[in-house]
Amino acid sequence: MATRKRKQSTPPPPEPENDFQTEGAEEADDGDAQDDLSDFAEVDVEAGEADDSIEATAEVLDDRILKRGSSETGLARLDPLQAYMREVQQHSLLSPDEEHELAVKYEKTGDVAAAAKLVTANLRLVVKLAYEYRRAYRNMMDLIQEGNIGLMQAVKRYDPYRGVKLSSYAAWWIRAYMLRYILNNHRMVKIGTTQAQRKLFFNLAKEKARLTAMGIEPTHDEIAKSLNVDEKDVVEMDRRLARGDASLDTPVTEADGRSTARIDLLPSASEGPEGATETAELSLLVREKLEEFRETLAGKDITIFDKRLVAEDPVTLQQLGDEFGVSRERVRQLEARLRNRVGAFLKEALGDAVEVT
Repeated sequence: MATRKRKQSTPPPPEPENDFQTEGAEEADDGDAQDDLSDFAEVDVEAGEADDSIEATAEVLDDRILKRGSSETGLARLDPLQAYMREVQQHSLLSPDEEHELAVKYEKTGDVAAAAKLVTANLRLVVKLAYEYRRAYRNMMDLIQEGNIGLMQAVKRYDPYRGVKLSSYAAWWIRAYMLRYILNNHRMVKIGTTQAQRKLFFNLAKEKARLTAMGIEPTHDEIAKSLNVDEKDVVEMDRRLARGDASLDTPVTEADGRSTARIDLLPSASEGPEGATETAELSLLVREKLEEFRETLAGKDITIFDKRLVAEDPVTLQQLGDEFGVSRERVRQLEARLRNRVGAFLKEALGDAVEVT
């Protein structure tokens, strides 16, 4: 049988591993279901190892969940992760031949049932990868949900003719979706909007620890050179990560004992009634002074004043030059001289209240 060749879709490179994986903090207590995953969460899923690690540990996971289900008595709190794992373990793993056959069928015919079979057979892989980021984001179900979206994208773009296992290819997509979700939901206010900021978000603390271990002071300049980013980005991200979110509705106690929300203490972006009245009065005064100045003009200066300086839709210098029978440059010189006269007149009449440009 002839083998078709087509270019493998390149997955988006996942962001660098986050700093939470390298910290020495204690593991989060995410429920009994996560304990089932601890046996196989230590195995890295790299290219060529994904299927082996999942196959070797699937039976351990299935047996523990079944034993717990048979021994539970009485009422117990609902654990969404445990319930999800009970559903996942009902889907059997695929052999390499079955996986290739289904992938080829989906690639040729777009059969949705074949794609669904590929997805459900790799749901354990998503859970395993989600467990790696349990310290970065406590809600495992959210990470699993994002990882499942990445898994579906991987199945959609998978090329069965390249000789790469689906799980090895899908691991990149799953991690990329999880890391993007962690970055976007780490705080209510998004702190990583550019490529440099995302890079610093996942590597800043790790790089500080590495430089300190080498006996180098982790200054902003050193970190910027090491990560190949601007120093100002390092300073900004360091400040963002050092502070938590603060609600503008948080009450602030004033000197007299009254509580006022932070948002009420912020300066208004729009003018208040007093400012609007002042601006209107000043505009009226300037208009009156300009009318007074116009009465002192004659000849070409009146035309330039009306058609260039105070007109809502000024004519061009060339149009005035054609009207006067002079060059465009000569009109520009006349206008510049007139502007200076207007500025001097308003300065004398209104002082510093008006800035003339």
